[in-house]
Amino acid sequence: MGSIIFSILSIYVFIVMGYLSKRTFKEQIDDKTITLLNIYFLQVFLTFWGLLLHPVDITLLYAPSLYLVIVVIALIFSALFAHHLFSHKKEYSIAMVVAIIGNTGNLGIPLNIAIFGEASIPYTTVVNLVNVFVVYTIGVYFYSRGSFDVKTSLKNIIKLPILWAAILAIFLSVNGYKPNESIMKMLMMGAYASITMQLFLFGIYLYGTKINKINKTLISWVLGFKFLLLPLIAFVVLYNIELDSMIKGIIFIELIMPLAVANVNLASLYDCRPKVVTALVLISSFLFLGIIFVGIKALDYL
Repeated sequence: MGSIIFSILSIYVFIVMGYLSKRTFKEQIDDKTITLLNIYFLQVFLTFWGLLLHPVDITLLYAPSLYLVIVVIALIFSALFAHHLFSHKKEYSIAMVVAIIGNTGNLGIPLNIAIFGEASIPYTTVVNLVNVFVVYTIGVYFYSRGSFDVKTSLKNIIKLPILWAAILAIFLSVNGYKPNESIMKMLMMGAYASITMQLFLFGIYLYGTKINKINKTLISWVLGFKFLLLPLIAFVVLYNIELDSMIKGIIFIELIMPLAVANVNLASLYDCRPKVVTALVLISSFLFLGIIFVGIKALDYL
């Protein structure tokens, strides 16, 4: 538990550093340049490192398949109502996708280890893998739709090197490829640089973000969707399926993770109100500190 607390504190240190840097240097720091470097270069290292760190076992795919089914059900529900609530194109894009992109990796994996032990690692790894594809397919499409048409948004998905890096890493892992120590160290350096830059960018966008000026309907929709509707859908689906209670718990916990900083990266890349998305990520992170205890209690009934 001490290592988890240290990791959380480290996250906030880098966020504060980004905030103070933007506050000090203002326009001298180019937000878009940092976004491009992170997404098109450093996150390729993060993807490779993360997917090769633990071998991908295709026999474990039932858990992430359930995770994906629940996400798709939630997305369909969102599509039925969001267009009635949000007429602005960018607000609609945010409302559609931000709540389903949770922090299943940096926070979800260590939290599940703390709750279920190291036996959870194979399952959290493959669930996080599915979330990577959700982020860089569904996430890219909707954030891109805030500024572009359907055709361009679909093209933007295949343009991202992260998606292809993930496919290649999975192929290598499934076929038993084990990188040597030197290669893993190189990938790890790039991965840690990417994580640091993500948090730094999050801090940059916090500067000048005014929560009281954000559409209150959007805030209510996103947070209600994330912490009420999505857990409810997950609970109903998991309750009616015969499955090991630990696997059910892992899927449920991963689905209630707070909004991932990856939302900010994509919102920044496609100019889909990154400051609004930053505020939503921040609010969800604070609310999660209390909601996680309710979530853990709900595991007793699955």
